[in-house]
Formats: sequence, structure tokens, C-alpha cells
Amino acid sequence: MTAGGTPARRGVFVAEVTVLVAAVVVDAVLASGGETPRGLLGPLLSMVVPYSGEAVAVLAVLRRRFPRRLELLGCAAIGLSLLGTAAGAFVDEVPVRPPVTEVLAVLLVAGAGCRRLPAVRAAALAVAACAAVVLAPMTRYGLGFPAALLTVAAALAWGAAVALGLILRDADARHRREMERIRTEDRLQLARDLHDLVAHHVTGIVVRTRAAQALAENPAAPPQNPLDFYDQIEQAAAEALTATRGLVGVLRSDEPLPSPSLALGDVVRAAVGEQASARVADEVDGLPLPAPVSVALHRVLLEALTNARRHARAADVRVTASADGDELVLEIDNDGVPAGEPAEGGHGIIGMAERMTALGGELTAGPHGDGRWRVTARLPREPEAPQGI
Repeated sequence: MTAGGTPARRGVFVAEVTVLVAAVVVDAVLASGGETPRGLLGPLLSMVVPYSGEAVAVLAVLRRRFPRRLELLGCAAIGLSLLGTAAGAFVDEVPVRPPVTEVLAVLLVAGAGCRRLPAVRAAALAVAACAAVVLAPMTRYGLGFPAALLTVAAALAWGAAVALGLILRDADARHRREMERIRTEDRLQLARDLHDLVAHHVTGIVVRTRAAQALAENPAAPPQNPLDFYDQIEQAAAEALTATRGLVGVLRSDEPLPSPSLALGDVVRAAVGEQASARVADEVDGLPLPAPVSVALHRVLLEALTNARRHARAADVRVTASADGDELVLEIDNDGVPAGEPAEGGHGIIGMAERMTALGGELTAGPHGDGRWRVTARLPREPEAPQGI
């Protein structure tokens, strides 16, 4: 299973910018044969109003860079569009400015608001956007001109933008519910594993203790050094504690690790412990990682190691961390998978892939070689922040 998505977001961004640039060109062509500014205010206002469309387009594009400022950017874009409409309607000296760029930019903001903002604020932004896109052609050209027919097209486009935003809003909500369901199932399974793990190690401790008692009570048995039994019990208890901490770390909610920044080598060794052999390349061993990357890699390691123990009953597990150009590469390789077994992506793999995708990386998992399974996570050294649409 491979998770991706960054190229798609970039493709949408490029298409959006291309359409807005084309709209600017159309506005410029339509305005080239218009009236010249008149009066005292005409030349002054003509230096500001004609660029309102470009300003609104820039604000619409900036919503991707500043998704948490979507409401502010949307209000600014709609306000500029209404201001340009009012200037053209009530100031005779200002020539008519074609509204194609403004309408498209306001529609983008309205669709994004319907997808991202809370319901009440999204509705208010959508209504304001409707007023802006409908009034722009109607007021600037007047109802007696054929260009006023753009009002109908603008209203239909507004309805399509709002509908698309609501569809994407519903899809996001369903995706969040599905991911929460998957995480809940993963935690329940890990809780069962935790029970089995603790029972296994505690049983081992009890068996060693009873064996020591039996030997001590048997006069025919050769004398035994009690320190050997104590060492065995201590080792078994330490292994139980290490494994339990690993599983409990996966069961926790999605909160950052206590340390704001960890080195890659420390993250790998802390997650692996005694469960596998770990090899970290010297060039990335001391590489500091931001908290989101530390959390993602830590949990991918824990999930992959848990799957190796739970499904494959692996006896040989190898973890490798290295660099490939501008990417960090993490591989978890284990045996115990029959050759030729089809690759089936379970919920655990889906969760790992989602963590990598959220940071601009990808994850693949599947059989390779003779009866082995490999999980490969690739992550950029500087992960991308999630972008709004």
C-alpha cells in the first residue's frame, strides 16, 4: 500500500493559479476598449480600482498559505470586490471594471469557507460572497446591457462552489470518522496484545520462581546460586516493562511526545529496544527531528514491530534508518511471511500511511524476497505543513 497526495495538491494549486491568471488577462482585454477616467477623482481612483481584481485573486491564493486566516482573507476579498462595485456604480468618473477575476476569486474563497469554517460563519461568508458575485456584473453594467447576463452565470457558479465546498466538508467529516474508527480498532487490538504480553512475561516470572522453590526444597538437587534466579527474574521483568511501555505508547491519544525535538537515532533506539536489531546511518544518527516527525516515526516503528510479532511471529526483525537525497528512509524488515503470500493492507498499515502522508511522505508495505516482509517509510527532511483547500 502506498500513500501519497502532495503532487495532487500541487496540481490543484497550479490549476487554480493558471485560471486566475487567465481571468486577469480576460479582464485586461475587456477593459482595454473602455472609457477613459474623467473628472478630478477619475485618474486617482483609476490607479486603485483596476487592481482590485488582482488583489482579490492574491487573497484567494493566500488562503492556502494561511488556512487559519481563511475567514479574515475571505472577508477582505469580498470587501474589496464590493468596494470596487460601489466605486464603479456611484462614482461616474471611474470606468467600468470587468469582474471576471473578482468573481472567480470570491467563489474560491466561498467554497473553501463552506468546507473549512464552522457552520454559522461558513453560511455568513457564503451569503456575503453571493452578494459580491451577483452585484458585480449587475451593478457595473446595468440590467439594460447584455453583459448583465453574467449575473446569471455568476449565481450558478456560486451555487456550484457552495455545493462543492459542502460535498468536500462531508467527505472530510466521513474521513475523520473512519480514521477514528480505525484508530479505535487498533487500540482495542493493542489492548488485547498488551494483556497477552503481560500474561506471557508474568507467567515466565512465576515459572522461574516456582522452579527456584522446587530446587531449594529438593535435597537431591545440586546447590544453586540464588543470584542466577534473581538475574533471570529481573531480566524477564525488565523485558515485560519495556514491551509494555511500547504498547502503551501506541494506545495513547495523538499527543506530541514530551520532548519537543529528538535525534533520529534516539527515536529509533527508543522504539526498537530489545525487539529487533537497529542500524542507524552515521549521517542521520544525530539529525534533530521536529515533534510531529518524532511522533510519526516512533509510532510507525511501534506499529510495524507489533505487526511483526503479532502476525508473522518473526524471529528476525531488522530496522534500518538512512538518508536518500533529501529524504529520510526507515525500513522494518522481518521474516515469518510465507513466500508468495498476497500483500494485504490492514488498518495498522493504513494508520501508518496516514501519518506519513500528513507530513508529505509515503509508506509502502509488502512481502519481498523469500518469506520476508518489509515496511518502508520515506519522509522529507523538512516535512510539509498540511495545506487548506
